[in-house]
Amino acid sequence: MLLACSLSHMTTPAAALVAAPATLRRAGADPLRQAVEHLGHSLPERADSTVLLDFLEDDLREGLEALGDVEAHFADVLEALQPGMLSSLSLLQAGDDYLVLQRLELLIDVVTRVRRRLSQAAGLMRQTSTT
Repeated sequence: MLLACSLSHMTTPAAALVAAPATLRRAGADPLRQAVEHLGHSLPERADSTVLLDFLEDDLREGLEALGDVEAHFADVLEALQPGMLSSLSLLQAGDDYLVLQRLELLIDVVTRVRRRLSQAAGLMRQTSTT
């Protein structure tokens, strides 16, 4: 099987965002960090703003990593359905991935935290615009 055609070697959008920051950070072009820093310019220069931005960045990275794991699970399922791979055992193995369930639970938690942090950032932005 050609690696370029293998579903298990496909790069998913979430995986690319998670993998890219380490490489891009060296070049100073981490898109996630840049987005958080852009938000930071709209917030008051206070310690609570800095803490909020740090937590938001961590939550976004954690969520994207979990999303990448979920995408990888579905790529594995598609791989198991390919000719030459299809068997009762491969179907059972592809469907019995407890990790993906854990990652989905984490995603629910992270989405809730990101929502709360964005709401907090909106409140801080309102404070900045009224002062």
